[in-house]
Amino acid sequence: MTEKSFFAGFGGQGIVSLGQIWVYCAMKEGKNVTFFPYYGAEKRGGIARASVIVSDEEIASPLVTTPDSALVMNSDSLPLCEGILKKGGLMLINSSLVKENPRRSDLKTVKIEASGLAEKIGNIRFSNMIALGAMAKLTGALSIDDIEGILKKFFSPDKHRFIPMNVEAIQAGFNAV
Repeated sequence: MTEKSFFAGFGGQGIVSLGQIWVYCAMKEGKNVTFFPYYGAEKRGGIARASVIVSDEEIASPLVTTPDSALVMNSDSLPLCEGILKKGGLMLINSSLVKENPRRSDLKTVKIEASGLAEKIGNIRFSNMIALGAMAKLTGALSIDDIEGILKKFFSPDKHRFIPMNVEAIQAGFNAV
């Protein structure tokens, strides 16, 4: 199994953090990974992207030029993701912020109200974790069975108080698709 994914949104949505947690989870499962973040110079509101590969096999090239799946967290990211996603690829759209539909008809498109679900949990900043849960289920690239244990190793002890909300958000995303 090899899954090449591309996550796109704006600064402040936790796109880079999502990519980091995605590959960390996969590493803890014994998989091979690559992670390339890209973000604008702005503190918040600029572009934020991350490309990741999760594989049971050795990864020949770390570049994701034609992803199998893409996460679209804001409207500005839709054209980019639509343009690079492989034919038949999976596009997960944060329908809380992205109201338009992709123009391509050869994609498997799934919509989730990531921002809305995160607000129900208590903070819109957890929308990236909603997306992580949904992408994990839709791609099959990650298991979230021990997500709490993995997050305890990922986050520093001073951030452990946020783990229950992260776990709740990941599970909500998993269950929403």
